[in-house]
Amino acid sequence: MNKTRRLFLTLPLVAAAMTAPALADPIPLSELSRYLNALQTAKGEFTQINGDGTISTGTIYIMRPGRIRFEYNPPDAALVMAGGGQVAIFDSKSNTGPEQYPLRRTPLSIILDRNVDLGRANMVVDHREDGVSTVVTAQDPEHPEYGNIQLVFTNDPVELRQWIITDDTGTQTTVVLQALQEGVQISSRLFNIPLEVDSRRRN
Repeated sequence: MNKTRRLFLTLPLVAAAMTAPALADPIPLSELSRYLNALQTAKGEFTQINGDGTISTGTIYIMRPGRIRFEYNPPDAALVMAGGGQVAIFDSKSNTGPEQYPLRRTPLSIILDRNVDLGRANMVVDHREDGVSTVVTAQDPEHPEYGNIQLVFTNDPVELRQWIITDDTGTQTTVVLQALQEGVQISSRLFNIPLEVDSRRRN
C-alpha cells in the first residue's frame, strides 16, 4: 500500500510507554469531545512515522468539519487532502491524477466529523491516562472494520498532540503534531480537490 495512503488508512503514535501506573483519572470523553468540536481551524508542523520505519515531515492544515491537508516536505513532495467528503492523494511523480476514496472510510473522519461525540456507544474502545497524557482509541461503531484511531491529548492544557491510525490489516502510521496553532485563518481553497486537480493540470 502507498505510504502516503496509510496516513488515512493506517496512522501510529510515538508515545511514552504505557506501562507506568495511572496517576490520575483520564480527561472525560465529554470534555475531549468539546475540545475537538471547538477546534475549527488549525495549522502546524507534523512528523509522520510510517509502518516501515521511514519518516516524513510537512505542514498540516485543519478546517473542521471534514477538511484536512497534509503538505509533505521534499523529497516526498506529496499532498494528501480531504474535502467534499473525499480524500485525494496526489503523487508528485504521477501524471494520472489523484487516488481518491470516501473520507467516511477512514478512521480520521471520526475527529473531522461535524459533531464529535466520543461518548457514542461502542465508539471508544480504550480510554486511559498514562501519567502525562490521556489516550483514547476510537472506531466507527457501525464499521469497526475500517480500523481505529488512537488519539493522545496533553492533560493541562488539553491539546491534541499525536494520533495513530490502524487499518484492517493491523498496519500503523504515526503522526506527531508540533506547535499546532488553533483558530488561524485558512483558505477553503486548500481543501478543494477539483481546484487542486485543475491547478496541477495547468502547471
